[in-house]
Amino acid sequence: MFAGERSFICQICGRCFRQSCNLIAHMRIHTGEKPYSCKTCRKRFRHSNSLLIHMRTHTEKKSVKCEVCGKAFKYRSEMKKHHRTHTGEKPYLCNICGKRFSASSAFKKHKLIHTAEKPYACNYCGKGFTDSTAFKKHTAIHTGEAPYCCKICGKFVSSNAILLAHIRTHTGEKPYVCKACRKRFSSIRSLLHHMRTHSGEKRYSCETCGKSFRLSSNLLCHRRTHTGEKRYSCEMCGKSFRQRGHLLCHMRTHTGEKRYSCTACGKSFSQSGNLLLHMRTHTGEKPYSCETCGRSFSRSDNLTVHMRTHTGEKPYLCHTCGDRFTHTSILKSHMKKHTGEKP
Repeated sequence: MFAGERSFICQICGRCFRQSCNLIAHMRIHTGEKPYSCKTCRKRFRHSNSLLIHMRTHTEKKSVKCEVCGKAFKYRSEMKKHHRTHTGEKPYLCNICGKRFSASSAFKKHKLIHTAEKPYACNYCGKGFTDSTAFKKHTAIHTGEAPYCCKICGKFVSSNAILLAHIRTHTGEKPYVCKACRKRFSSIRSLLHHMRTHSGEKRYSCETCGKSFRLSSNLLCHRRTHTGEKRYSCEMCGKSFRQRGHLLCHMRTHTGEKRYSCTACGKSFSQSGNLLLHMRTHTGEKPYSCETCGRSFSRSDNLTVHMRTHTGEKPYLCHTCGDRFTHTSILKSHMKKHTGEKP
């Protein structure tokens, strides 16, 4: 806030401005709006001064030349940036991960990865993005400008690459393989996220409690455990959720939609995770192994219960007699002895 002056605050990121016109210009960062268009080449800009600077590229003589390839530039700063493509120089260093960059713009965008900041917010659903290009593609889905349609479920997406990745959720195709454990994934992004389970890298840290996460989305969700925020509400029953994905899964309990079908037997499921578990009944896959005795399981929760036979852990307590049990089902069966209910 500015002492003794009226402040104009951005409702998305909280930044303050002395004048409303500055706030309006700033909001274009979040909306992606570029109202100023070059009449010569139709390139668009967020600010009028950016357009004026650009216009000189059409009218002014380029006087600074690259000594390596002879390409001409108006400004020495532009020539220096270009010259790095020849020398490989990367003067911008990230102090967090050590990665280097040749351009300040790329460096600034990279820093958002560590802070989990997403300055581009969708006005339709609230989803945030670090990159304006990804933001524009996402917005096209809401505005009806997304031209690519899935023939299986009718979903519209903004690019052919996204459509191909989406179709794999129906076909089950997983072309990306982890070299460390041979696990397969439907998208390169999922593979990269998975690779961090092997490296142990957790680049995103909570400023409140210090807990670290492999994914920025996990950090954003975790922060809501401190604030208590549940921004996604079901319009049908009013139940609230911290994550949009959880809301979408919940909505299927109302609609009865089961979009994930087993290619082996045709059985349908409302969640992809349930389909994955079901598929193992056909394949016999048991990816979760006990390090003590080597026994394998198709589900991680079954392995957790099994481990208690080795550790002796009994986390479920009967409050009537004090006996403890390894599993909730055993506790429930035991409780019937106290209530007189037939097991």
